Amino acid sequence: MSRPRSSAAPGCDVGILDLLAEGSTIEALSIEAVATRAGVGKATIYRRWPGKDALLMDALRRLKGVVAQPAGHSVRDDLVLLVGAVGHNVDPRAERIMPCLVPEVNRSPDHFQLYQNMIEPRRKIMREVLRRGVATGELRADLDIEVAMALLTGPMLIQRLMRWHPELDDRLLPENVVDGVLDGLRAR
Repeated sequence: MSRPRSSAAPGCDVGILDLLAEGSTIEALSIEAVATRAGVGKATIYRRWPGKDALLMDALRRLKGVVAQPAGHSVRDDLVLLVGAVGHNVDPRAERIMPCLVPEVNRSPDHFQLYQNMIEPRRKIMREVLRRGVATGELRADLDIEVAMALLTGPMLIQRLMRWHPELDDRLLPENVVDGVLDGLRAR
């Protein structure tokens, strides 16, 4: 986990994103390179982050943006909101960065754990929505929550990371995915 934010090292998380967008790998990134890009000394970075992974985590959070917060009125609407956020990044550099991170996450147990730590809060919210649907009787009582989450998020990830089907309308895809999956998950 990263230390609390301060104004000690402005631009360092942006600098690391710039370096990744330019093609640097996580392994090749160094605190020195980030410091040079941000125009600060290495000590300035270490006052704010204990190391490269903490800095990377903050940078990726910046890339992903704020976790969507469902309204809690409708399981369907909450899922459309959450599914719409899957693979959606607020920073345009994400299109160049995220596909390059996938192999890194698969090769390195440390980077895999970093990724898991970053997305777990998002998964937790989706679990809560699905559990609420089971509790209210909207969704099947025997629902496997983890499989349901995979069914909901998989199509969005493949479409947004790989642009698997260029003809699909990205604006309508979250609703279409949720409606299609809910047909199989609804209580009868």
